[in-house]
Amino acid sequence: MVPLALMASAPLSSAAPTGGQISGAIFTTDVSGVPVNLNHYANKQDVYLNGGPGINAPDSAAGLPADTYTFQVTNPNGRVLLSTDPLACRQFTVDASGVIQSVAPSGGCAHLTGIDGEDNGITVQLYPYLDTPNPGGVYKVWVTPTSRLDCSAWAKTGCFVPRYSKTDNFKVKENAVVEIDTRFWKNGQALLGLAAGWTDTVGASNVKYSEYNPAVLAYNEAHVEAAEEGTHSISVSNQAGCTIASVTGPMGESYKNGSGKYNVSVTVAPWTAGDNTTYRVEVFCK
Repeated sequence: MVPLALMASAPLSSAAPTGGQISGAIFTTDVSGVPVNLNHYANKQDVYLNGGPGINAPDSAAGLPADTYTFQVTNPNGRVLLSTDPLACRQFTVDASGVIQSVAPSGGCAHLTGIDGEDNGITVQLYPYLDTPNPGGVYKVWVTPTSRLDCSAWAKTGCFVPRYSKTDNFKVKENAVVEIDTRFWKNGQALLGLAAGWTDTVGASNVKYSEYNPAVLAYNEAHVEAAEEGTHSISVSNQAGCTIASVTGPMGESYKNGSGKYNVSVTVAPWTAGDNTTYRVEVFCK
């Protein structure tokens, strides 16, 4: 993909995420739980949810905390609810191992499930949901603890509170490929299994891990796929195998603050037909 100049804020020595964000990660998959190339699906019925943290994550990474969760599908900016069934039909449980185990809380209207061969849990079909109004065919799935839903204050986001939610983007049919890639380097070698936090344009979060997996077009980076128009934040910090020396922004700017924590603001331009754009954040470790 062709790197495109993007806007990056001066690095922040910022603190870890605040406001009660939940740990772990989610990602979209097919019925088998296998990661899908560029989060790109032929049909809406093909898209399933996995409770993370993903097969490329290190063994120390955790999935979602044990709890009961509710999910929804929206357009990328979260302003249009696309899920068509009641909240009560879109629930699942996660056990202590961090994987999805049951849709029992949804009662008689639970979504279809598959068997996840990677982690012995299940995958949960997102359908039914309406077509996205996004011209690039992009959708956003949200997951939040059911106890954190707040329909009195957050009715416009389907009762989902962004700071308590995990999100992931996916595409159906359209061939545009817009992504934010974070790479970690040490002595000229790419490091795999390192975490990059992602806060999307609605303030919800997720975690991606650097991987080398040509089958899904991942070449040493932590992928944010189908990134919607607007401003995202990529957060990186010191972790096992990487003490950050500097972070390079999209136009070659080098930032170094000594804190080991950086937030890079990434502004994604409006998509065009067949867009094939990569926004890059480079992290240099010592």
